[in-house]
Amino acid sequence: MSSSNDTNSGLIQVKYNDQIVRMFTLATIFWATIAFLVGIIIALQMAVPQLNLTGWLTFGRLRPLHTNAALFAFAGNAIFAGIYHSTQRLLKTRLFSDGLSKLHFWGWQFIIVLAVITLPLGISQGKEYAELEWPIDISIVLIWVVFAINFFGTLLRRNERHLYVAIWFYIATIVTVALLYIVNAICIPVGLFQSYIVYAGIQDALIQWWYGHNAVAFFLTTPFLGLMYYYLPKASNRPVYSYRLSVVHFWSLIFMYIWAGPHHLLNTALPGWLQILATVFSVMLWAPSWGGAVNGILTLRGAW
Repeated sequence: MSSSNDTNSGLIQVKYNDQIVRMFTLATIFWATIAFLVGIIIALQMAVPQLNLTGWLTFGRLRPLHTNAALFAFAGNAIFAGIYHSTQRLLKTRLFSDGLSKLHFWGWQFIIVLAVITLPLGISQGKEYAELEWPIDISIVLIWVVFAINFFGTLLRRNERHLYVAIWFYIATIVTVALLYIVNAICIPVGLFQSYIVYAGIQDALIQWWYGHNAVAFFLTTPFLGLMYYYLPKASNRPVYSYRLSVVHFWSLIFMYIWAGPHHLLNTALPGWLQILATVFSVMLWAPSWGGAVNGILTLRGAW
């Protein structure tokens, strides 16, 4: 299999699989360009409504395409590239399976293509960040399982006993995103591309924004924090400012973030105690947020 970067770990020589990293990196660049262009189009449509042409090119169809392209295509591919690159080096072992790595890559790109086709056609569940219909939802879950098997298989056969804090952020991402996506996507199919969500009313809103808020938390925050803790010390050629602070950062963020979703539903029919709980945890989140930021900034202090 095409790989690169021989390295020595004591007496152990490891040949990393960097081909898959390059593939995900190129996909990141490609889909970032698509997301950027669609974003420009919908921004112009807001300023010039006459640009809303035929049905599949209207703002209501293209806006979900833009958010899904930015979230799952651009950020998703970037996450997979970074995790696969850094995990091999942090654990001093090759990825568990080259075959699973390729299945993960091509499966994820296939899912993105399905989204690009179905969303402009108006095939949608109407849930923000969760518009994709049930066959695509199932595909996402299956490919996520492939990713999880590949990651945890690599973890089990590692040559480095210590788990650096970045690995803990990756673990939190893999486990929590699976939980969030499956619970929010439970539906009753009534056709190939039509379904009804099992939740209704305020329960549906609560589950949706528990997912929507934490999709940002565990798909756009925790994996990139893990990547920060790996690449920032590498780029600055110095250790992370405070490893103890990074561990506190991880556990406090994981505990607090998951509770804050209902702050998207303030002044609604949601029970008052849930709104208060979400508000309290949202305010508390300043501590891990600033803790991680300070740790990163001080790591760079005097580096350049």
